[in-house]
Amino acid sequence: MNIVCLDVEGVLLPEIWIAFAEASGIPELRRTTRDEPDYNKLMLRRIEILKEHNLGLKEIQKVIGTIDPLPGAREFLDALRARTQVILISDTFEQFATPLMEKLGWPTLFCNTLEVAPDGAITGYKQRVQNGKLATVRALQSIGFETIASGDSFNDLAMIRAGKAGFLFRSTDAIKAANPDVTAYESYADLLAAITAAL
Repeated sequence: MNIVCLDVEGVLLPEIWIAFAEASGIPELRRTTRDEPDYNKLMLRRIEILKEHNLGLKEIQKVIGTIDPLPGAREFLDALRARTQVILISDTFEQFATPLMEKLGWPTLFCNTLEVAPDGAITGYKQRVQNGKLATVRALQSIGFETIASGDSFNDLAMIRAGKAGFLFRSTDAIKAANPDVTAYESYADLLAAITAAL
């Protein structure tokens, strides 16, 4: 049996941290896993910046409320879910993603959790498991699933390579150039066709 594992931000949704960087006027918050392969380093710096600017979960959730899925994302996801099982696997957080899942038709999402103080300050984060994307794919394979994966960032490459098929989607030129063995697509129609063929 097949299961498709999709990254979320950059694939189905705009990057939440980039949207918040623009809303808050803090350019350094634009850094994502497309720029920084070390997720822990990236998150600790984000938390530091939020503390410096006295910003917390409430301010980020206000921006999240203005975010919609990328054009065509919901239709792509619906078409894919009509063909096979799909799990979204993300390094985002429940507190960020839950409001956005309604806009995507409530797909299954595996992600992380923020540690939040009573005053709303973000004090840390709890990863569901180390290397969550690869660990999830390996766990699915251990119970009899064949996996197909797609994502756009450094932290997606392990799950993309681990399955019977995997694709980059709307990735950066640098990531594509550094990983010429991974087929890259720019349109939902082409990605859907590739996944359908791999099924």
